[in-house]
Amino acid sequence: MSGATQKRDLRTGRSVWADSHGLGVPVRPLTEAVSVDVAIIGAGISGAFMARELSRDHSVVVLDRRPPLMGSTVASTALLQWEIDLPLTALAEQIGMPAARRAYLRSRAAVDALKQIVDEEGIRCGLADKSSLYLAGDEYGRRALEAEAEARAEIGLDSTFLGPADLRERFGLDRTGAILSTGSASADPAQLAAGLLRRAQADGALVYSPVEVLQAASDPDGVTLLTDAGHAVRARHVVFCCGYEFPDGVPTPGAKVISTWALATKERTPCPAWLRDMLVWEASDPYLYFRMASDGRLIVGGEDEDATGAHEDPARLKRKCETIRDKLKVLLPDVEFEIDYSWAGAFGESVTGLPSIGPVPDMAHAWAVMGFGGNGITYSVIASQVVSAAIRGRADPDADLYQA
Repeated sequence: MSGATQKRDLRTGRSVWADSHGLGVPVRPLTEAVSVDVAIIGAGISGAFMARELSRDHSVVVLDRRPPLMGSTVASTALLQWEIDLPLTALAEQIGMPAARRAYLRSRAAVDALKQIVDEEGIRCGLADKSSLYLAGDEYGRRALEAEAEARAEIGLDSTFLGPADLRERFGLDRTGAILSTGSASADPAQLAAGLLRRAQADGALVYSPVEVLQAASDPDGVTLLTDAGHAVRARHVVFCCGYEFPDGVPTPGAKVISTWALATKERTPCPAWLRDMLVWEASDPYLYFRMASDGRLIVGGEDEDATGAHEDPARLKRKCETIRDKLKVLLPDVEFEIDYSWAGAFGESVTGLPSIGPVPDMAHAWAVMGFGGNGITYSVIASQVVSAAIRGRADPDADLYQA
């Protein structure tokens, strides 16, 4: 028997998504022992996708020590990209081009699957199709981005390199180059997760909160979870979807916890027309990324720092958001804006930019999904596909990409 989760403060400050409409998810206290097919630990975006998928043909419970959505999900900036933190060319150097190609194409397919799920389930979350603009920076300059765009095009991804003149003419941005790609999206992450959980509940899933899992023990027939409610949950399968609260004894290979910061401007911030349909990020370390929300806010993030707990410091939140503001003003000097929200959060990052989605070592019938980096929502879709296939006794063709 082992401790199940390590507690972390997943966000600091007030996220703009915490005040979104339509976040109600019915919860109940755990007042008696329950037995189900699948227990999911975590009621954030990854747990929501997992519950929505598995509740279609399994009895499911979702357990969280917080209210649903209120962990790392509301800390997201929800740039729903298929582009992975590590460029295709750099990823190929680490894992080989055949595997890197599969990883990028699977990520691209996951964004399409996400759009289809939102449409089929009628989830109101402000989902919008977006293109993305990847700006040259101090990590990858013009030549590197030219090679990256060519490598993407060779595997069928819609990416085009723009030189500095085209970039200035079309977008008014002063960089040595950029990659313009189609097929991404944006949404309200809290509304998305809430809609998915309610869909799972309509299929019979139960959400217990606040309930903390204290210990987990597996045997040949399943897993027993001991909780702070004094009642056990017995499940044939357990899936840890705990954001960046790593299950004890289940470290993501090569992963580290990164602090990140974000802000939202006031509604109806005057911006260039092209920005309404674009996600913008840069090939720098630390990097800046931004988009427009459906209500006209600018959602801006960056200044990631490899320092566990740094996001918990209110003074650092103020400094980081001032830096983000100043960087945005340099890039968009004609945009006048006022900050309305600022917040910080933590995420797990792997060396390759690929997540860990696999069985828990030395714990039969248990899975863990983690290390999602900057692609948390996209990878949550993939995790629900990979884990649900395994639980149903089928093999996902790309499962090996996400297992150490």
